[in-house]
Amino acid sequence: MLSDADMATEAAGSRAPARLALAVLMLALCCLAPSVAGAASYVSLGDSYTSGIGIAPQSGVADCGQSGANYPHLTAASLGLLLTDVSCAGASTANMTVAQYADQPPQFDALTATTDVVSLSIGGNDNNFFASTVGYCTWSDAGDVANIGAPCKKHFGSSLRTQIAQDGEAIGGAIARIRVLSPHAKVFVIGYPDLLPRHGNCFASLGWTSGDYRFFDGLEREYNSVLKGRARANGAVFVETYKSSVGHDLCQPVGTRWMEPLNGAEGAALHPNAGGARSQAFAVEHAMVTAGIG
Repeated sequence: MLSDADMATEAAGSRAPARLALAVLMLALCCLAPSVAGAASYVSLGDSYTSGIGIAPQSGVADCGQSGANYPHLTAASLGLLLTDVSCAGASTANMTVAQYADQPPQFDALTATTDVVSLSIGGNDNNFFASTVGYCTWSDAGDVANIGAPCKKHFGSSLRTQIAQDGEAIGGAIARIRVLSPHAKVFVIGYPDLLPRHGNCFASLGWTSGDYRFFDGLEREYNSVLKGRARANGAVFVETYKSSVGHDLCQPVGTRWMEPLNGAEGAALHPNAGGARSQAFAVEHAMVTAGIG
């Protein structure tokens, strides 16, 4: 039988590993706490090309199609940023200051005077630009398997370029407002990635003529040019995602394409898939690191 002294010694010995584990845990928490507390706050604003609609896992506000693997989430995880992602599918510049849904308040509500980093990708839904153009081109080119002309371009003429210029005014105003609401934040304006090839078409994936593929591609490059100009005019950094995604358009095979065709299964039609989101994240991370973030 053990004496009282022996039992006390044994009990103390059995508690030693527990005390050691607790000490290690407290040391870890002590060392980690400053890192978490000192992490830069990052607010992500934008539309479906930001929210990652169709990319698993979907999370957040159901109507917004927000993915836990969209480029804001990937960027924040890579650079150790504290993310507030309020991007939402279908958002326009107006939804920066006007609620999009009852459970999706104005996106600018997420901005504060202490926000450190802001990314913005917006414009494609202004005046229903993207949806109405895609819808009309799909209707006008339906059945044109002979690949003749550019019916959609003929219909719109130069009106869409005029609209893009007008949208640029609203986008510039939004960037300027970010600078007011978050005066110390570094602001990044994210361009749109390459959706269509410049040459040829893939009629089975998107039934437009080659001429209208070139027409829409030109419109997208024009939109990116406006975004770039407005970003620079308002002291923001423009993040180029178009050039790096050339050759990964919706006409490419699975595994190569970063944009989904109408009949795609890896994400929402005419939107970035998981590979596209990773490519966007790489470009955003590079721009942020260059700007001294992370």
